[in-house]
Amino acid sequence: MDPDPLVTAPVALNGSQSVDRALGLLTMVGRHGDRGVTLSGLVEEAGLNKPTTRRLLLALIRGGLVEQDGDSRRYYLGEGAYVLGSLASRRFGLLEISRDSLIRLSKQTQDTSFLSIRRDTHSVCLHREEGSFPIRTHVLQAGMEHPLGCGAGSLALLSALRDQEVESILAANEPILRDRYPMCMPDRLRQDVRETRTRGFSLNPGLIVANSWGMGVAVRFPDGRPAGALSIAAIDSRMQPPRREEIAALLRDEASRIEKKLDRMFGSIAAQAEGSPARRPARRSTR
Repeated sequence: MDPDPLVTAPVALNGSQSVDRALGLLTMVGRHGDRGVTLSGLVEEAGLNKPTTRRLLLALIRGGLVEQDGDSRRYYLGEGAYVLGSLASRRFGLLEISRDSLIRLSKQTQDTSFLSIRRDTHSVCLHREEGSFPIRTHVLQAGMEHPLGCGAGSLALLSALRDQEVESILAANEPILRDRYPMCMPDRLRQDVRETRTRGFSLNPGLIVANSWGMGVAVRFPDGRPAGALSIAAIDSRMQPPRREEIAALLRDEASRIEKKLDRMFGSIAAQAEGSPARRPARRSTR
């Protein structure tokens, strides 16, 4: 294999060429799909040397676009790639599966509904479906991020995780919570998680914007992991106790509909992959 110009050239590679090579590696990782790909495989496919390939992969890992399995050391597309794809796509994935549910929720409640997913220690809003009620809350728009636990959908996602993971996330987010979300400090969020699990839905009583309340429920993959969260936001007068149970029932019904679709989708994928020797490992590490 020819020496890598990144190493042998007397002048450092310019930024655009580095970006081009990193994006090329990202595409290669994506082509290997659920099988993943080894470092040596990428070195051979990209025509780069091992140190350069590793350096570019580390940059993609830091950006959340690629992740490496802790056991097999193979590389896969990361959560960041999923988020970008979900935000860009209006035809495939969780957003497409959830679209009818979001439309029904906003039509039945007349309030704004949302679909959110987890990205590392934060939640990301994938879609906002407007309701017909004339007074609306604009605290959350598609593409916006909040630390997990801050906001109704975000709290539903946090509450669906294991206790150990909850604690790890709260510890990682504590500086930003202290700086930007003083009403959502770790002790408060721990209590909110306990209450969410007990009542079966999350409640944000205007902690981010005073008169903007929200309720949310998690949507789970067939293996129990949270796939995302549905939530409803409205002004505080429309989120008082008599109405909360009605909204909670609607959220649960739509979450159940989406989970059934996910069951069918993953069942179909599993059937197609039956007998294939290359199966994606269950546990992955972003390190």
